[in-house]
Amino acid sequence: MQFDRLRLNGFKSFVDPTELVIRRGLTGVVGPNGCGKSNLLEALRWVMGENRPTAMRGEGMEDVIFAGTTRRPARGHAEVGLAIDNSARLAPVGFNDSDALEITRRITRDAGSAYRINGREVRARDVQMLFADASTGSQSPALVRQGQISELINAKPKSRRRVLEEAAGIGGLYQRRHEAELKLNGAEQNLARVDDTLDQLSTQAAALARQARTAARYREIGAALRVAESALLYRRWADARAALEQAQATLAADGRAAQAAEAAARDASAARAAAESALPPLREEDAIAAAIRTRAMAETESLDDADARARDAIATLSARLAQLDRDIEREAALNRDAGEVLARLNWERTELEKAHAGHDDRLAAAEAAATEAAAALRQLESRLGELTDESARAAARHQSAERLVLDLRAMRDRAARAQAEAAEAVRRADAAGQQAAAALQQAQAAQQGAADAASAAEARLAATEAARAAAADAETAARTARATAEGESAALQAECAALSRLVARGRAEGGAVLDEISVAPGSEAALGAALGDELRLPATDSGPGWRSLPAAADDPALPDGATPLAAQVQAPAALARRLAQIGIAPDTATAAQMQPRLRPGQRLVTAAGDLFRWDGLVLPAGEAGSAAALHLQQGNRLKDATALAEAARARAATAIAAHETGRAALKDATAAETAARDASRAAERALSDVSRAATRAESELSLAQGRTESARAERARHEGDQADAARRLAEAEAALAALPDCAEAAAAVEQAKTAVEGARIATLTRRGALDELRREGSARVKRLQEVSREDSGWRLRLEQAGTRAAELAARRSATAAELAEAEALPETLTAQRQALAQRMADADARVTRARAALAAADAALLAATAAERDAERAAADARETRARSEARRDAALEAEAQASARIAEELDTTLAALADTLDPAALPEPAQLETDIARLRSQRDALGAVNLRADADKSELETERDRLSAEKQDLTEAIRKLRGGIGSLNREGRERLLAAFDTVNGNFTTLFTHLFGGGEARLVLVESDDPLEAGLEILAQPPGKKLSTLSLLSGGEQTLTALALIFAVFLATPAPICVLDEVDAPLDDANVARFCDLLDEMTRRTDTRFLIITHHAVTMSRMDRLFGVTMVEQGVSQLVSVDLKRAEALVA
Repeated sequence: MQFDRLRLNGFKSFVDPTELVIRRGLTGVVGPNGCGKSNLLEALRWVMGENRPTAMRGEGMEDVIFAGTTRRPARGHAEVGLAIDNSARLAPVGFNDSDALEITRRITRDAGSAYRINGREVRARDVQMLFADASTGSQSPALVRQGQISELINAKPKSRRRVLEEAAGIGGLYQRRHEAELKLNGAEQNLARVDDTLDQLSTQAAALARQARTAARYREIGAALRVAESALLYRRWADARAALEQAQATLAADGRAAQAAEAAARDASAARAAAESALPPLREEDAIAAAIRTRAMAETESLDDADARARDAIATLSARLAQLDRDIEREAALNRDAGEVLARLNWERTELEKAHAGHDDRLAAAEAAATEAAAALRQLESRLGELTDESARAAARHQSAERLVLDLRAMRDRAARAQAEAAEAVRRADAAGQQAAAALQQAQAAQQGAADAASAAEARLAATEAARAAAADAETAARTARATAEGESAALQAECAALSRLVARGRAEGGAVLDEISVAPGSEAALGAALGDELRLPATDSGPGWRSLPAAADDPALPDGATPLAAQVQAPAALARRLAQIGIAPDTATAAQMQPRLRPGQRLVTAAGDLFRWDGLVLPAGEAGSAAALHLQQGNRLKDATALAEAARARAATAIAAHETGRAALKDATAAETAARDASRAAERALSDVSRAATRAESELSLAQGRTESARAERARHEGDQADAARRLAEAEAALAALPDCAEAAAAVEQAKTAVEGARIATLTRRGALDELRREGSARVKRLQEVSREDSGWRLRLEQAGTRAAELAARRSATAAELAEAEALPETLTAQRQALAQRMADADARVTRARAALAAADAALLAATAAERDAERAAADARETRARSEARRDAALEAEAQASARIAEELDTTLAALADTLDPAALPEPAQLETDIARLRSQRDALGAVNLRADADKSELETERDRLSAEKQDLTEAIRKLRGGIGSLNREGRERLLAAFDTVNGNFTTLFTHLFGGGEARLVLVESDDPLEAGLEILAQPPGKKLSTLSLLSGGEQTLTALALIFAVFLATPAPICVLDEVDAPLDDANVARFCDLLDEMTRRTDTRFLIITHHAVTMSRMDRLFGVTMVEQGVSQLVSVDLKRAEALVA
């Protein structure tokens, strides 16, 4: 197949339809940078199936579509077509019916790419295989893009091996091996997943058996729970009905009490309003008196500020007058200095003009001397260069010959060592093959034993699963009982702990009497209100605290109707006298009536915490002693909760012991099951490991056989290398002996260097004198200009001096007048301050009188307000009591309605029907019913999630496990076959790669010698004994240099060497087209000519058509035809062509 033409439409910068004709011979493409030449190579690779956006220098494949310019809109699609001559009928079957093939690739935005061959839509893989069969494609090494030569030079040896792989044509083999490895990895992963799934299914089977038993228990509990919930709903309705009747009676009594309290509150409000009406006139008089005094104080402060400003003004004006006197004196001194500076500048100008006379003549003479010395130096340096080149060439010939001898000796020695190593490698490879065969036989025997062990382990696992399921049922019942007992015990213990922390926080430091008091339940608030913070003090004989005093015979008795608080309290003896004078009243109203009869030191409290003291103080409940009362209440609650917690702890201990017994039995059964399951898994893993070992042994046997063949071929090659190195060493030693001596040339060079050094010193001296004359002249001219500017400035300053002196005198006169006025102001301010002092005294007396009257009125209002607040509080309490009664009545109504609604909603029946099914008189108490329901619910919740389909799920699971076991056998067989196939592919790849290496190495040696006009080069496989894993190293020896790797050559030598390798691969598998994108850029004219000669040789030896993109004039001249790429319009490329051979014929 031959490529005829390339058509582009909308591809990158080729927006208009463009056709590139590809004929036999050399076709050149030229044009300036950035005009779109490389887009032609990318279009060719794109139509051949390239799918990597980075290879198209874009972020996405749609970037190949013309993106638009300022003058042209973006295109919606791009299309590239390639015409191929198929007259030889070399296309694959299915496309070989026509003499011409038209391959087209079209991409549309947001729609992807489409391929066609002769108008028929095909897959991308079809196009790629078409070109692969023709030894080309988008990844062909014959398509050399910009920078690919540098990549080949800088590549690592293993990356460079790809060149050999292309020549061997094993890209498809690698693809098939990669696909097989992916399938092998997938099969192994699937096998591991199947094993895991089988383990999970075994666990699930045991779980489903337990779930079936749990489902039966769940149904029994559910039936009992429904009966208990029905009885509880009916009992709650009956209780709600009784509570409703009681709430209605209480509401009527609370309504009457609220009306009486509201009437008393209205009377107290009228008294408070009368007291408030007397306040406004008194407050107005107080505000007027305060305003008069404030105004007098403000005037006093104003006079003080005016006096301070006057004194500041006197000081400022005095300082300003002194400064003006100094400024007048300074101006006179500056005028005298200006005259002296002008005289000095005139003298300096005269001296500079004298020194500059004759400067141009001296400068011309110095320039002539410097020019003459420079000419003499150039002549001597030219002669030194000639002598140096001759000496260097002679030395280079000697060094090159000596390096060649040393390199050849080293090459001969390396070849001998490599031959010995290759022989040893053959021996090791034979031994490894025998070991691999023995290992394969052992692995196959072990595989059968592991299969038998796996079957026995599976049977033991089934027996232990049944035993563990029975133990799990017993442990579940014990755990439910334990959870109930522990929950009750934990709740009581948590309550005790919380109360203990509260009591501990309430204790005061230093042994407060509060911590030693014990009070009867219900009296805590009364004691807290009576003593309050005094309970925080300790009982002590020194310092603050309670003292123990004897009882006094004359202590007054409490009023009639008051119960002594001491009867409800057990406290230290130090509190005895205080508690004897504290009484408990039945309610707040009785306490208020008894308060006038209290004796000094006595007080009354109510059970709610109200305080009435003998001196008239009344503190409502919540405002006296609340912290102490709370502490005492918490202490009593802690005692009750501790007793209940001890009983619950004993019940929990019994349940824990029963549960621990059941759990131990379950643990033993679980351990037995786990051991059986581990044994089963271990047997399965052992079987899998043995199977993998057998497969691995088979692969190692195949690899060992391949290594043996490779080692034998390597030994034969090293034997040939050793003989060749010995022959070339003899030739190099003879050439070294024939070279002339180079000592005379070195002596002539030293003499020429001495002469050049003397001439260079003379030249530098004369140039230094010339530079010095130039610097002196420039400095004099610059100084003359500065003198002229300074003279003008000083003359202008003298003219302005008279004006500044007159201005300073006028400012001094004005400042003196202002100072006289400021000095007279303080006396006036002193007279005004004396008059203001009397007014201030009168204002203070008026304020004192007004505030006394206002304080008396405020006291009267405060008393009236307190009385009103007490009345309103009583009325509010009565209203609140009535509201609570109404709320209880409403709550009772709602509770009764809700109970009826819940019966209808939850039981789906009527109240009458439910009563017929129950015996209301025989129903237990609600608390007992709630306990039964909680117990049943706890038992149901303890069961956890219940699977009512457990039996059906278990049958489905068994079916799935049988299916997976069959799949496991199929996967094991597939893995064995895949590993065998990969071994076969590896053997074929090694054979083809070694054959290609020999062919490419021979072509490379020939082409290198052709390009360099001599020298030597060869390819070496390094870094691994396996050719498929080895790297490719390039050893080259240009004429006159030693043998070295590619990285040690110069830039041009590296490029030519890389080109030789590319064309060596090309000759091994000629492609129908070769594209070279600016590969001649690093070469000079001589090497470009060699490159062009090589291209001519390739066109004669092959039928390949070459497309050369270049900037080099020599390359352009050697082309058969040229295409020019231009960009007349920004962003749009155009193509023009010239047939050079036809043009030469026309000129001739």
